[in-house]
Amino acid sequence: MSNNSNLFLSIGKPIKDEYGRTVGKVASFALTPNGKFDGVYVESNDGKFLKQSMEHLTFNGAEVTFTSTLKSQASVLCDQIPLIWRKNQALKDLAEKRKISPDLYQELRNNFEAVLNQLKKDAEDLSDDATTEIVRCNQEIKTLGYAVVNLELEHEIGQVDEEAYTSAFTLLQENLKRANMEKSDIELTKSKLSNIMLGDSKQLEQKTISTSTEFIKKETPAEIADEVAEENVEDIVDEMSNETPDETPEEASELPEPPVVVYVKEVGKAGI
Repeated sequence: MSNNSNLFLSIGKPIKDEYGRTVGKVASFALTPNGKFDGVYVESNDGKFLKQSMEHLTFNGAEVTFTSTLKSQASVLCDQIPLIWRKNQALKDLAEKRKISPDLYQELRNNFEAVLNQLKKDAEDLSDDATTEIVRCNQEIKTLGYAVVNLELEHEIGQVDEEAYTSAFTLLQENLKRANMEKSDIELTKSKLSNIMLGDSKQLEQKTISTSTEFIKKETPAEIADEVAEENVEDIVDEMSNETPDETPEEASELPEPPVVVYVKEVGKAGI
């Protein structure tokens, strides 16, 4: 966040999410009696006013970016859960070295366990929310894909002129890219939450910070979105036309050979 004196430059300016979509406009600020910024009054796109927490907004002069609640909460949990795990492990080490009494160790351990269980529950709930958001993104991507196909069809038969086609196609492609970026971002967030919940304390002590950082750097949401944005329309067309064959050549080649039957004559009943 920029310094407080520059925050007033954003009044009346649009608020965009991380994917470039305008979500509202800065109307005013909420300040405490001592002049500390306590929140932002936002006019949303539907005309309603609401007070938004400062932690969800990033200010860069007149530019304001909104970070989703899902990502903000996940970031906090991914910091807190490993921290409590490390503290719990350090407490155990102190007890083994007899630096604290058994009673004090048990009391502190119970406190850490209670906090940890609550944080893990919060992470599970947030992971469920991420799953819901991924489903929403998939539906949006599918709808946009159908819109592109229909636009192409109408343009092909001459119902849509070139200028309108170009404008609409650009608009749909931009929204497809944003939807894919958002989906990839949510999937990364969900994966980080899953890794935190599934990891044990020793793994987290050694690898939590480095692994999560490398995981994000390997493939950013923008890179993933660029790879898949152009594939959505083709996937939808394939989904409408392709049929899965009942049997592939590989499956046929794996069938067992017919059995060999050997007939044996009984010596006492038939001549040789």
